[in-house]
This record gives sequence, structure tokens and C-alpha cells, in this order.
Amino acid sequence: MTTTPIPAVTGAVFIATSLDGYIARTDGDIDWLLSRSQDIGETGYDAFIETTGAIVMGRNTYEIGTTFDEWPYTGLRVMVLSTQLDTDVDDRVTVHRTIDELLVAAAAEDIHHVYADGGRLITSFLQRGLITELTITTIPVILGSGLPLFGVIDHDVSLELLRSTTLGQGITQSVYRVTD
Repeated sequence: MTTTPIPAVTGAVFIATSLDGYIARTDGDIDWLLSRSQDIGETGYDAFIETTGAIVMGRNTYEIGTTFDEWPYTGLRVMVLSTQLDTDVDDRVTVHRTIDELLVAAAAEDIHHVYADGGRLITSFLQRGLITELTITTIPVILGSGLPLFGVIDHDVSLELLRSTTLGQGITQSVYRVTD
């Protein structure tokens, strides 16, 4: 019996950090980001989202999304990686227990490129060589502590800077291609 190989699924990152590399305060609060996100100009988010078949996020990122007045991912396919959430927690998302399970499900839905969101999930994807591009928007604030964008990775991840731009309020955005 022959088996059909599962198509490769890759991810891209589009995320904001403080100048010192945090994506949220230690308690998950992102008010420091939301309060600075007005009048910054075109970020390229809409064009970026068009290139992806689904948003893949960790539990913490999902839980932050549920606190907004409106669900920020309306109309988008959302997959959550979590060992703690009930699989039927929310009909707007599909919960997967492992990255392998998530990748198999994405491929089964003919999704080949995803938006990877959340520090731990991004780190896990980088560790496995699944990230092809990172768009990192740096907010000019130093938090001093918080949840870091990247965790421990057991190898170097080489990047090529594709472009760097300045947005409103002194916010900068850099786009990198993963080269290895």
C-alpha cells in the first residue's frame, strides 16, 4: 500500500514587540501595544493575511483574543495549539493537542501556509524549521519584563533582512526571510 505524503505546511510571523523584545506583560496584558496602535499608517497586515490559509496560535494568544470587544479573526480559519483547552471550547476555532496533529489537519484542509502567532508557538515552529518569514513591528517602549517573543531554540536561525520601514509614532517594522 502506498501512502500520499502530507504536503509541507509552513508559517510566517506578523507580530509586535516592545523595544526589549516582549510581546506582552508577564500577566498577558497588551494595553501598552493597543494604546500605541492608532495612526501608525499602513502596516501590511491585510496583504500578509491574504497569503495565509489559517491563523495558528497558542492558548495564551487565543485567550487574549477572547477578551476583545469583537473577535479579531472573524472570517479567518483559526487553529489553536493547546493541551489544556477543551477541544470544543469555541466554535470559531479548532483545538489541536500537538504540532504534528495540527500540521496533519492543516494539510488535510489543503492549507499550506499559516500565520503563526504567539511566542511559544513561534518558537516551536522555528525549532522545527517551519517559519519562512518574520514581520516584526517594534513599538518604542521598554517594558523591562514580560513574555518574550522567542524562547530557547537549540540552533541558530539565520535571517535575511528584506526591508525595514518606519511607521507612525516612531514604530519600526522589519521583514526577515529565514535563510536556513
